[in-house]
Amino acid sequence: MNRRIAVVSGGIGGLGTAICRHLVQSGHYVIAADLAARAERIAAFREETADLAHAIRFMPLDISDFDACAALVREVENEFGRLDVLVNAAGITRDTTLRKMTPEQWRSVLTVNLDGVYNLCRNVVDGMCTRGYGRIVNISSVNGQTGQFGQTNYAAAKAGMHGFTMALAREVARKGVTVNSVSPGYCETAMVLQIAPEIRADIIADVPVGRLGQPGEIARVVDFLAAADSGFITGANIPVNGGYFMDF
Repeated sequence: MNRRIAVVSGGIGGLGTAICRHLVQSGHYVIAADLAARAERIAAFREETADLAHAIRFMPLDISDFDACAALVREVENEFGRLDVLVNAAGITRDTTLRKMTPEQWRSVLTVNLDGVYNLCRNVVDGMCTRGYGRIVNISSVNGQTGQFGQTNYAAAKAGMHGFTMALAREVARKGVTVNSVSPGYCETAMVLQIAPEIRADIIADVPVGRLGQPGEIARVVDFLAAADSGFITGANIPVNGGYFMDF
């Protein structure tokens, strides 16, 4: 198989599915890794990607489980001989103000959104460095840059994710491995559509382009960073937020 091999955590979600599609269309073979318990969503994912069935598959994974991540990476490397691209797109929210936040709400978000990045990166990075090639893309969030009311857990995890990105990028830069973050703004995903309509309208009013983003617009940037000829970009955080937050 000449295709590059990619693993996308959270691969059956709205954003994850778009990322999988873009990677396949640019020549990758893609493993969408996600929780096995989401049977209805798994079936929908397979239907949505039926036209790409030759180059995409679902594999069950709990990214909060280090040993499970190690087992998945071993399975991929044993079957294909390598794992070239890792996209960490899995994430959850447990929104509430800090004054009301339980330890479980804090731990669950940090465990999935940040520990999960460690669990997968720790298990892929040795192989990538040994083979002299790798692309790691971590999906952060505009709220990791700006903070957001009721999201101390989520904002901390997403800000921490980019700190992790920069540090790991320095460690592996001479090994042919790049590590970057993408920070989406508010997009038409199930997570954002759960926000109360009146609050969502206020958010859209603050987005300079005047709308929510589309998952494909995020996926296009991920695909760009995952490309073989993007090797001079590392340790970067690419905002894709319709102008909602601008930095210099």
